[in-house]
Amino acid sequence: MGHAMFAAAIAIAALMIVTWVISLVLKNASIVDIVWGLGFVLVAWTVRLSTDQGDSKRQWLLVAMTTIWGLRLAVHLFVRNHGAGEDYRYRAMRKHYGPRFGLISLGTVFALQGALMFVVSLPVQLGQADPTPRIGVIAIVGVVLWLIGMFFETVGDLQLTAFKRDPANKGKVMNIGLWRYTRHPNYFGDACVWWGIGLVAAETGAGAWGLIGSALMTFLLRRVSGVTLLEKSLVKRREGYAEYVATTSPFVPRRPKRS
Repeated sequence: MGHAMFAAAIAIAALMIVTWVISLVLKNASIVDIVWGLGFVLVAWTVRLSTDQGDSKRQWLLVAMTTIWGLRLAVHLFVRNHGAGEDYRYRAMRKHYGPRFGLISLGTVFALQGALMFVVSLPVQLGQADPTPRIGVIAIVGVVLWLIGMFFETVGDLQLTAFKRDPANKGKVMNIGLWRYTRHPNYFGDACVWWGIGLVAAETGAGAWGLIGSALMTFLLRRVSGVTLLEKSLVKRREGYAEYVATTSPFVPRRPKRS
């Protein structure tokens, strides 16, 4: 188990260093967002190829769940961000730090995301390394939760993309489809995906420690880089968003309140 986790840590470090160098060449730190999903795919396959223990069915299940989620997210972000330039968060950092941004970004952006990636991916690591046999009821529940998450994440992103593509919607608030029931169906789906992966791993016993990663992902989505950070800017620059906040659930889907 320790060998596989060490291999995962080395793979993440190498990926982030390479991504950082590329970001310096392109002068665009936003590429780290695309690499985020791919990093988990790398971890899943690294652990799978680094351990000769564990139940092969559970290993391949975890690899498949992580790979499908990671590739979908990476492709979506690549298509969405292609030609859009650097994200405003990194532009603000670049302006603040000036010539020092390159070196500072290595620690505050790339190393930090690498460390978070290692912790969040704990269920993928521990669930593959534990030799507990058989996929049981807990893992099946995890797969169902993962499917629900993929539905909310994929459909939510597709609905938002279609909404933004229509010029008539410029400056308007997206409040139809899944977005009528939660202000962030994609983030809610993301959390469900990782709780699903966590449950599949938890059935092994030792893999239950991986639920720390699922909890961390939910915390990041809900309180740090997801809902909280995004809505600070949306309330200021999107007319009608304050009313949308007042009537619509921030995370878990539910019937909207009356205005």
